[in-house]
Amino acid sequence: MATATANASGTVTAKRKPVFIKVEQIQPGTSGHTLTVKVVSSNPVKVTSKNGGRSSLSSRPLQPPRIAECLVGDETGVIVFTARNDQVETMKPGTTVILRNAKIDMFKGTMRLAVDKWGRVEVTEPANFEVLESYNLSLVEYELVNVGESDQKS
Repeated sequence: MATATANASGTVTAKRKPVFIKVEQIQPGTSGHTLTVKVVSSNPVKVTSKNGGRSSLSSRPLQPPRIAECLVGDETGVIVFTARNDQVETMKPGTTVILRNAKIDMFKGTMRLAVDKWGRVEVTEPANFEVLESYNLSLVEYELVNVGESDQKS
């Protein structure tokens, strides 16, 4: 059932129910994913600043972004999730979370799951599935192939 909400201009838009997917269904270069996953591990990443930690507009030091690479998954596989700033505290091992409007970032030819400002990470009740750690989508390397004139000349 879709619910209707009115936005600032007074037009009514229908909210769609989210379609939950499994980790094994994730493809490179896609976005808008909603999935329920368990956090397997979380490793903070040291971020260094290029300008000595100072803002270009003021002399006050900036807080460096906090980043953690988290292994998350469900009963179909696991993938690396890049948690940023406030997401780092949420992504504790053993926690079950719902990732809303997640996207795939490519890093050195491998997939990384991320949730930017347009998405949401929310803690939910513990899920009753065992995470399949033997199938890690972030270990699969992808190569960008240009389909164009060079393929058609033969």
